[in-house]
Amino acid sequence: MATNFPASLDTLTNPSATDTLDSPPHDEQHADANDAIEALQAKVGVDGSAVTSSLDYKVANLESRPVETKTASYTLVAADVNKRIVMNNAGATTITVNDGVFAAGDSVWIHNIGAGTTTVTAGTATVNTAASLDLAQWEGGSLYFTSASSAIFFRGGGVATFDVDYLVVAGGGAGGGNFGSNTPGGGGGAGGYRCSVTGEDSGGGASAESKFQAQVDVAYWVFVGAGGSGAVGDTADISTSGSASIFGSVASSGGGVGGGITNVPASYGPAVGGSGGGGRGTNSGAAGTTGQGFAGAAASTSGEGGGGGGAGAAAVVPASAVGGNGGAGVSSSITGSSVARGGGGGGADLGGTAGSGGTGGGGAGSTSGAATAGTANTGGGGGGGGTSGSGGNGGSGVVIIRFPTAQGSPTIGAGLTSSSTTDGTDTIITFTAGADTITWSS
Repeated sequence: MATNFPASLDTLTNPSATDTLDSPPHDEQHADANDAIEALQAKVGVDGSAVTSSLDYKVANLESRPVETKTASYTLVAADVNKRIVMNNAGATTITVNDGVFAAGDSVWIHNIGAGTTTVTAGTATVNTAASLDLAQWEGGSLYFTSASSAIFFRGGGVATFDVDYLVVAGGGAGGGNFGSNTPGGGGGAGGYRCSVTGEDSGGGASAESKFQAQVDVAYWVFVGAGGSGAVGDTADISTSGSASIFGSVASSGGGVGGGITNVPASYGPAVGGSGGGGRGTNSGAAGTTGQGFAGAAASTSGEGGGGGGAGAAAVVPASAVGGNGGAGVSSSITGSSVARGGGGGGADLGGTAGSGGTGGGGAGSTSGAATAGTANTGGGGGGGGTSGSGGNGGSGVVIIRFPTAQGSPTIGAGLTSSSTTDGTDTIITFTAGADTITWSS
C-alpha cells in the first residue's frame, strides 16, 4: 500500500500475536511503514531545507523573515514569498500584485518606513481588504494568497505606531488675595510643564520625555486646563489652583494657588501643584511636581508675598523687603519658533515693590488692588494681591502636538478649540481651550 500522507492519514494494520508472517504479509508491513516515514521526513524537511512546502523551511522563515528594502515602486515576484518587503521613499510608491506568481497559502509582509504613501495595487491579481490599501509612514500589513490569482491584505501585522511630539502645559495657579493690610498674597505656581521635543527640557529641570506613540483609529483625549480663579480682595473668596492639561496618557498638574487671606479672616494656601504657590509673608512656599515644575518661596518679611514657582526655576526668598519674583518658565520651539511658558506669579507688597512675574507668562503681584493675571495659554501663575488686593487669575494651559504631515489630518472633536500649521514635513496643532478627542484614521 502506497502512503496517502500528507494528503490524508494512512490506515495501517497492526498484526496480532497469533498472525503468521504472511497474514498480513511481512514485507508489505515494512514497505508501508517505510513509505509513511519517508513521507513524514519530506513533510518535516531537513535542517536548512529549501523546499518551500517543508515545515523546517516555514518555521525558519517565521522566526527570521528575510527583509528586502525597496526605494521605488515594485512588482512582487515568486522569490518574495514569506519575505518582508520594506518600502522607503519620500514620494508615493506602489507594490503591484499579479496573477500566477504565488500559490494558495503563500504570504508576503509589506511595511512602509518612507515619508511617501505606499499603495498595494492589484495588477492582474485580485486583492481584497477590509481596510485601506494605502500605507502611510510606519504602517504595514500582510498579503495572504487564497489562490494563485487572489489575495487578502490584512492591515496591521502588529500595531503600527507613529511618533507625536507634545508640549502639555496645565493651567497656572491664581495668586492669593488679601484682606485689608494683612500679610499680602503669594504668587500662583505655574502649571505643570511636560515636553517631548528632543534637546529641550520638561519642567522641574527634567529632560525631554519620550515621544508619544500614537495609533490610527484610536481616539485620544485632549483637555486644556483652565487657570485658577483669583479671589476678590476684602471678600470671603478663596483663590484656586489651576486645572490639569491632558494629551492621551500625558497629564500635567495644575499650578498651585498662592497663599492668601479672606475677610473672615481665614488664611489659605499655598498649594502644591505643577509648580508650587508662593507663601504669605515668611510662610514657606509649596512644592512643585517632579518632572513638571519647581517650588514657590516665602518672602523675607511679613509685609510681602513670596513668588510662585516656575516650570524652569524655583522662586527664591528676596534679599530685601520686596515682593518675591515668580520663578522662570521654559522655552520650546515645538511650533518652529521659541516661546517661553510656565512662569510663576509674583508676590505682593504693602505699598513697596511687588514681585514681577516669571518669564513665560507669570503675572506680577500688586501693592494694592488687583494683581496681574498669568498670560493665557502659557500656564503662568497669577500675581499675589496687595492691600485689599485681588489675586491675579492663573493663565490657561495649552496642548501642542507635532507629527508627520504624511500621517494625514486627524479628526478633532467639536469640544476643542484649535489651530493648525505646518513646519517642514510636520503638522503642528495647538489646542487652546476645551476637552474632546483627536483621532488619526487609517
